[in-house]
Amino acid sequence: MAAAIPDWVAMRCLPLIFLLLAAPAWAAPANPEGDLKRVQQRIEQLQRAVRDDTARRDKLTTALRDAEEQVRASRQRHAAAREKVRESDRRLQEIAAEQVRHEQLLAEQRDTLAAQLRAAYVAGREEHLKLLLSQKDPAALGRMLAYYSYFGQARAGKIGEIEAAVQRLEELATEEQAERAQLGEREADSARQLAAVESASKDRARALLALNGQIKSRGDEIARLKRQAAALEKLIADLRKALERSPAPSGQPFERVRGKLPWPVPGRIVAQFGQSRGGGLKWTGVLIATERGTEVRAPYAGRVVYSDWLPGLGLLLIVDHGGGYMTLYGHNDQLFKGLGDNIVAGEVIATVGDSGGQSRPELYLEVRKGTIAQDPRRWFRGGPS
Repeated sequence: MAAAIPDWVAMRCLPLIFLLLAAPAWAAPANPEGDLKRVQQRIEQLQRAVRDDTARRDKLTTALRDAEEQVRASRQRHAAAREKVRESDRRLQEIAAEQVRHEQLLAEQRDTLAAQLRAAYVAGREEHLKLLLSQKDPAALGRMLAYYSYFGQARAGKIGEIEAAVQRLEELATEEQAERAQLGEREADSARQLAAVESASKDRARALLALNGQIKSRGDEIARLKRQAAALEKLIADLRKALERSPAPSGQPFERVRGKLPWPVPGRIVAQFGQSRGGGLKWTGVLIATERGTEVRAPYAGRVVYSDWLPGLGLLLIVDHGGGYMTLYGHNDQLFKGLGDNIVAGEVIATVGDSGGQSRPELYLEVRKGTIAQDPRRWFRGGPS
């Protein structure tokens, strides 16, 4: 007969028994790639939902969004055109430098050939015949004939080198003409893109003027800010739910870099975390005034979970750092990273602008733990200077 199990042993074994019984429910083989794909699809749905909600709620806000995205697209095309112009400039400089080298080589070869021709002239036009009739030692005669043969070959070689150098110069001149023609086309294209940027900027200004005209009082402004804050809170909450099954980004836990992060841009903080915005609203991040086009560099590695336009924050980029931590970058001029992109610390992810209805270039920076906003100054070292 089996010995009875003491009650205290049974009580201690109960948790282990429950775990073993429940194991099949949670020990299924993980599929990180599949989970990540589902998360990305869910976030794409969230981005579309935000756009649809914006369109339904406020036509003027939608007009502002469209105008600012048109500005972004025009700036991107202008930047691409300018880069092509710079490439053409570099190519022209390379061609010009190669031409100088070939002209120097050609001058040296001509000098050498001229010296050889002068020596041949001094020897006379019948140098081989003179050697044969000179009555000199046959061995010496043979050596001299060999020397003259080598001399003739060298002379012919120099002539060939000169011909090749002249041909190469002609090719370089043709290449330069073609490159200059392309440069002219690219400069014209750049000018057209710049005009498109200016036109899009005017559309943005008109949309912003109309939007501001819709705000009849301070109460209207506060109501608009509350709607925008609610939209951001809902987006963050939805992202957190979508990321619950997402594989965490690899690397050092974000928690350990508190107070050690570099600021994403240099500048001056013009709105502090927790500072009142009126109507009971407070800033949940910091606002950094800086120059338009300033590069926004990721302070820490992570994965992009939002890259789109959002009312109040304009072109917004949200980066997930794992462990429930996210950083937000708003009012950008251009976004260089898209949904699902992995980024490394120090990588350029955007440029500063005034999207979202700002009157000057500023970067909005926020740090979140779950849905709770934290003071960014506790995470970044020093000040953004």
